[in-house]
Amino acid sequence: MKYFSINLYIKMLNCAIEEGMSIEDFMDLSKPINAVDHLQVVSAEEFLSLHELLADKLGRGFAVRVGQKMIIEDYGVLGLSWRTCSRLGEIFERSERYFKLLSNTFLWQIQKVGNVSHIILNREAHRRGMELSTEASLSATVVVLQAMSEKEISPIQVSFKHKKPKDLTSHKKAFNCSILFEQSQYSISYKTEDLRLRTAKADASIHSYLLQQVDEKTKGIKIPGNKFVHDVETLIKDALPTGIPSIHYISDLTAMSNRTLTRRLSEAGVSYRDLVKKTQEKIAKEMLHKNTESIGEIAFLTGFSEQSAFNRAFKKWTELTPSEFRKKI
Repeated sequence: MKYFSINLYIKMLNCAIEEGMSIEDFMDLSKPINAVDHLQVVSAEEFLSLHELLADKLGRGFAVRVGQKMIIEDYGVLGLSWRTCSRLGEIFERSERYFKLLSNTFLWQIQKVGNVSHIILNREAHRRGMELSTEASLSATVVVLQAMSEKEISPIQVSFKHKKPKDLTSHKKAFNCSILFEQSQYSISYKTEDLRLRTAKADASIHSYLLQQVDEKTKGIKIPGNKFVHDVETLIKDALPTGIPSIHYISDLTAMSNRTLTRRLSEAGVSYRDLVKKTQEKIAKEMLHKNTESIGEIAFLTGFSEQSAFNRAFKKWTELTPSEFRKKI
């Protein structure tokens, strides 16, 4: 089944209410706003039909305005994974892992041409609702990248496959760049240097660690083994939602060679591989105790691509499945 996240569906309804519609206007929907609390996704048919309905009621630019109102928290666990990317462009480079939590109707890819990166949204606009959804997605991309970087970066061009609408007021306000229609692909283009910017959260974690490295070198002291292990564990924890980080990735962040990082961990009595597993286990147990995320979400946030792989690993760590562990709490 083709689907979209229930969070996006609810966001549309809430934005429509903000623009003057009422809850009663949606009572005839197959998924009214008062009956979606238990859902994680809605079918693509229901989602795209809602886009079409709201465009008819509130104008062609409504989808773009919805995109502009998206905030990181609206994406749930997906938003958390974005927060822990090290660079802005990473959310598109790992699109298969990220966006299946949002929808299975599209895939992002980056095409670099000179100093410009074209972020291509691979999607067929087989109906008006899909055109509108694409406008919302590209509009949301602008505010998400700004939130991640905490900088006022803007695209340099946006391209749509469909025909130009009569009223472009919302489009011009959202994108503030060249807007093209009837193009061969859906895309939003940025300066490549902007997509290489570190995210605000990654900057904070890495900056804190590197300051300690500077102290270690300038003062002729050595960070104690247990403190060093804790710092590396923090970097691993931040990286896990984007997949299990390689030792090369972590050594780059710590300004060390793989060999030096391995030696420092060995001196503290731990290997990199074991530290990754220990970090995954620790995070998984904490989340299962809190009971605020589903087991599938916990699997994702601890670096696993599939819940089944997480279940096997967790049972190896604790001799219990995640569900059994949660029941014993």
